[in-house]
Amino acid sequence: MRKLVSLFFIVLCVTAFAQERPNMVPEMTEIWDPEVSVVDPGETPMDAPSDAIVLLGADKAFDNEWTNGNGGEPGWNFDNGVATVKSGTGTIKTKREFKDFQLHVEWRSPEEVVGESQGRGNSGIFLQGIYEVQVLDNYNNRTYRNGQAGSVYKQHAPLVNACKAPGVWQTYDIIYTAPRFKADGTYFTHPRVTVIHNGVLVQNNVEVRGPTEYIGIPEYSVKPHGDGPLILQDHGNPVSFRNIWIREL
Repeated sequence: MRKLVSLFFIVLCVTAFAQERPNMVPEMTEIWDPEVSVVDPGETPMDAPSDAIVLLGADKAFDNEWTNGNGGEPGWNFDNGVATVKSGTGTIKTKREFKDFQLHVEWRSPEEVVGESQGRGNSGIFLQGIYEVQVLDNYNNRTYRNGQAGSVYKQHAPLVNACKAPGVWQTYDIIYTAPRFKADGTYFTHPRVTVIHNGVLVQNNVEVRGPTEYIGIPEYSVKPHGDGPLILQDHGNPVSFRNIWIREL
């Protein structure tokens, strides 16, 4: 008797749901407006699409988009679209500030191998000037896993080591979602980062715990912030950069 009552209840529910569901046609789930915006892609994945901001290119004056860490003239060497760290001149940063974005960066460690571990081809890309994606020559060069190329420095090791040999140009394609903050200054949502290194996924939409710290715990130094610049690091090695473009999302 109990099974019969249960079966009757199920049939009753299914019948009621079927009566409430409208007779649907395909057009009822088609969304036409607003129309999706058109973006002309580059000829290759390395080329900037039509809605990108080119921050570093052969036909662009270096100091149009970049300053040194104090807002003055950048001290790095610049030749035919390639910016190379000049040791001791400090970081460079964009004049523009960004929030959520798609970023393309090409970088090259020196062909002549000098040093080992963190002392070899070291630089970094700081998203919003705060969260670092590590640049390092990790071709046959062992270091701590959460500090090698493609890492979110000291937070997330890359899924794999996709480094090319010293002196060969490499690519990072980075998708970044900026944090949002609560009224008390803590994260409402953390930053999130995806990194594709030389066409290989090495960070898969990871949650960044907090600002990059060489010593200490990221969560301890969280401060609410808005848009921020891209910063390229002077770590004492002559790392080169070219063809940097960004799409605001």
